[in-house]
Amino acid sequence: MKGSAIHRSIDGIWRIESARIIASLARMVHDVGLAEDLAQDALVIALERWPETGIPDNPGAWLMTTSKRRAIDYLRRIKLLSRKYEEIGREIDRQHEPDWDDAIDDPVGDELLRLIFTTCHPVLSAEARVALTLRLLGGLTTEEIASAFLVPEPTVAQRIVRAKRTLAAVRVPFELPPKAELPARLSSVLEVIYLVFNEGYASSSGGSWIRPMLCNEALRIGRILAEIAPDEPEVHGLVALMEIQSSRFRARVGPSGEPILLMDQNRALWDHLLIRRGLAAIERAERLGKAFGPYLIQASIAACHARARTASETEWVRISALYDALSQVAPSPVVTLNHAVALSMAFGPEVGLDVVDALLQEASLRNYHFLPSVRGDLLMKLGRKQEASLEFKRAAALTRNEKEREFLLRRASIGDNTAKL
Repeated sequence: MKGSAIHRSIDGIWRIESARIIASLARMVHDVGLAEDLAQDALVIALERWPETGIPDNPGAWLMTTSKRRAIDYLRRIKLLSRKYEEIGREIDRQHEPDWDDAIDDPVGDELLRLIFTTCHPVLSAEARVALTLRLLGGLTTEEIASAFLVPEPTVAQRIVRAKRTLAAVRVPFELPPKAELPARLSSVLEVIYLVFNEGYASSSGGSWIRPMLCNEALRIGRILAEIAPDEPEVHGLVALMEIQSSRFRARVGPSGEPILLMDQNRALWDHLLIRRGLAAIERAERLGKAFGPYLIQASIAACHARARTASETEWVRISALYDALSQVAPSPVVTLNHAVALSMAFGPEVGLDVVDALLQEASLRNYHFLPSVRGDLLMKLGRKQEASLEFKRAAALTRNEKEREFLLRRASIGDNTAKL
């Protein structure tokens, strides 16, 4: 295998293994930033050695053992936790050759869960939580995170550095939160994963309508969380939502990257394996017998679309009822706006328009481009095309996504052309 091919393989291995390695090291040294540094040391050694020796049979175990040795060296140097490093040292050094199978099968579920709760700690800003989570759990480089969110690389680097310093300064323990704090902390974790996925699913700015890399990373982290927190229905709900939404990627954009709305998508292009996985995750959550939370309700809405073989078969009355339930457990103007769309599809555009018009004075939606976009769509269906054109232009002026702006301006031109006839 050529050097460049080995480096690509190492990069792929690192993406898969880095989270559990960092989680294991963080448990040893009680410092997320230091744990990442020690893991990176092992990666550097692999980059130096593997092109000459070849990739080991169990590369994840090799990286885990090498990084643990680095951690033991560190603990010895600072003369802390002497009993701990001696115990771990005896375990690793009991044979001349490490037991690769034992190392790779080392149970790290709790450690990964601790790492997720640490990177998503509420003491950090939302931006810092996202950057640190993608860095440590997603294995993304600072450059990749910056590119995905269209912010300067130094900004992302500063967020990550500040996040690590903040965690160290306030002495956030590398442990699962107390039971009383678990719901609030889990909410923070799910919020970060959801935020990452949404930015990939409908990018808020830039020249691409979707950024699959972000969605894939959010889904991967969500799947990890679902396996190590199997009794939390909202975790399965979020995973189900992401699985089903991800199934539409090939149908969501046209040849030039232009958006294709849900009702206009070619459903033959939907990934039915992801749909089945999503539906299975919903069933897994329902079997827990607990009340539906916002993510499970949203997943149920997505499932209605996924089960409809054609757009005309969509159960809009059921979707309207689900949005009504969502507004009860997680009320917000955005939920109300989405509810208006469902009502318009179930009972007519004039019903939806009444709800949308009631939102026009909502301060939080003043710069939200979906409000005029939805209003324009409803006005167009009612034949009020000139008014619709003005709404689409207003939406185009508010969005920061280039492909979406072009799409909205094309819709606006329909009303303009009608006015000239």
